[in-house]
Amino acid sequence: MLHSKNAHMFSFFKKAPPAQVPSTPEAPATAVAASSTDPTTTRATPPVAEGRQGWLARLRAGLGKTAKGISSVFGGSRIDEALFEDLEAALLMADAGVAATETLIAELRRTAKDTQAETPAQLKDLLVDGLSKLLAPLQKPLTLGAQMPTVIMVAGVNGAGKTTSIGKLTHRLADEGATVLLAAADTFRAAAREQLTVWADRNTVEIVSQENGDPAAVSYDAVCAGKARNKDVVLIDTAGRLPTQLHLMEELKKMKRVVQKAGEASGLGACPQEVLLVIDGNTGQNALAQVRAFDDALGLTGLIITKLDGTAKGGVLAAIARERPIPVYFIGVGEKLEELETFNAREFAQALLQ
Repeated sequence: MLHSKNAHMFSFFKKAPPAQVPSTPEAPATAVAASSTDPTTTRATPPVAEGRQGWLARLRAGLGKTAKGISSVFGGSRIDEALFEDLEAALLMADAGVAATETLIAELRRTAKDTQAETPAQLKDLLVDGLSKLLAPLQKPLTLGAQMPTVIMVAGVNGAGKTTSIGKLTHRLADEGATVLLAAADTFRAAAREQLTVWADRNTVEIVSQENGDPAAVSYDAVCAGKARNKDVVLIDTAGRLPTQLHLMEELKKMKRVVQKAGEASGLGACPQEVLLVIDGNTGQNALAQVRAFDDALGLTGLIITKLDGTAKGGVLAAIARERPIPVYFIGVGEKLEELETFNAREFAQALLQ
C-alpha cells in the first residue's frame, strides 16, 4: 500500500522505494522509468510479466493489418531503391505523416550504410531501432504524489473513449493504493455523468457531480473537496468537443483557469498538475490535428491512446513524436478495466513492424 501523505512521489509502474532508501541521481524515485530497457537499443530485457505478455499479444493483433502492410516491403532478397520507395509509401499509409516518414527513411539510409546492411531483414531490424528512437521522447512515466491531491484534467473529442479511459485510470490508481475523487464536469450529457458514476461504483471511489451544473463550478468543488478529504488524486472529466467548436474550447480554457483558482484557494499551488488528452487510435492524421489544437489551448502534459484493437494504423504516434512529442502515458486495446497499459517505445515499434 502506498502511503499517500508522504512527500515522495509514486508512479503507476513501480511503487516508490521506502523513505529510508536514498535515491540516486541516475534513478530518482520521483521518475521511475516505464521499462528498464533503453527504448533506442536492442539489449536483452528481463522476461515480461505474464499479464503484459497477453496485453502485448493483443496490441500486436490490433496493429496486425498495418504491420503486415509494412512487413511485406521487406519480403524481397535485396536492398534497392524500389524497397525504400515502397517503404515510404507503406509508412505514409500507416499514418506516420510526411515529416516523420522522411525522418525515418533518412535515418534508415544512414544506418544501413554505416552498418553495411545486406538483406531486407537486416534493414527491418534497423527500422525497428529507428522507430524506437523516434518514439523514445513519448515514453515517460506519469508520476504523482508531490502534491496532494494531484489534479488531472482529461479532455478529448466525443467518442474517443475519454470517460472509459478515466474509469481504467481510476482502476490503476486504486490498485496502486491511491485514493481518487472523480469530478463529473461533463455536465452537458446526463449519460456521461451516469457513466462516470458507474465507473466510480466499480472502483469504489467518490464522485462530485451536479445535475445541470456549471462544468467549471463542478471542477472547483472537486478540487476543494479533494483537498478537504485528503485524496491523492482528483480526476476531472470534461465534455467531449471538437477543436473547431471554438466556444467549447474557450469553456475548456475557463475550466482550467477555475481549477487554477481552486488550487490557490485550497493552498495547493499550481493546478492542474496534469492535462491529458484522450485520442482514438483509429483517427489517423486527425489525431495529430487534435493534439495541436488541445495543446495550444491547454498546454497538454500527456496523452492516452485508445482503441488500438481494430483498424488502428498506429503510425500517427510517429507523426506526434516528430511534431508534438507529448508523453504517451497509456495506450488501450480493449474495453476491460485492465486493458490500459503503459507505453513503451520499443514494444510499440516491434508491434507496428512485426
